[in-house]
Amino acid sequence: MSRNTVSRSLHDLGLAAWFGGTLANAVALNTAAGEAADSAGTGRVTNVGWDRWTPVNATAIAAYLAGSGVQLVGNVERLKVQQGVATMSLVKTSLSVAALAATGYSRLLGRRVAAQRDVPIESGTQSGTTTPQDVAAAQRQLRVLQWVVPALTGALVVVSAFAGEQQRPTEVKKGMLRRLAS
Repeated sequence: MSRNTVSRSLHDLGLAAWFGGTLANAVALNTAAGEAADSAGTGRVTNVGWDRWTPVNATAIAAYLAGSGVQLVGNVERLKVQQGVATMSLVKTSLSVAALAATGYSRLLGRRVAAQRDVPIESGTQSGTTTPQDVAAAQRQLRVLQWVVPALTGALVVVSAFAGEQQRPTEVKKGMLRRLAS
């Protein structure tokens, strides 16, 4: 088995940034923006924060996907012969697709909010009484999605830890023997 240090690093650092950044934005940015002097300032702060995060997030996701792809190719034999690896890979792929979809949809909603630079809002995900209806509707969905993305990427961290455990020599041996027995 060859070393996959670069692909593992891309995978792990990308996933860590994707998870950590979205969690930090949900916990801090979206609520902290509400501390601006006025509701239009809240919208401005939120928009600037998310606009600055977006290219970093896109880079993190690209790194994660690149690392994941190389790891998948590097472990194709284990997928075939070690019981449990294909199932784990399917779960991880499904979670990745769901996290990508939630992230992409969040970005579309965020762009709807950001289309009005000084939109009056209470926080990044809470509209005010003078918030335009289309922005308020986007914020209601973002209020949920701000937690969905870190939940999905956090689940990916757990599945990735499980995948790493599957690569222990004793686990590879057990998985291969189970595959032969079935």
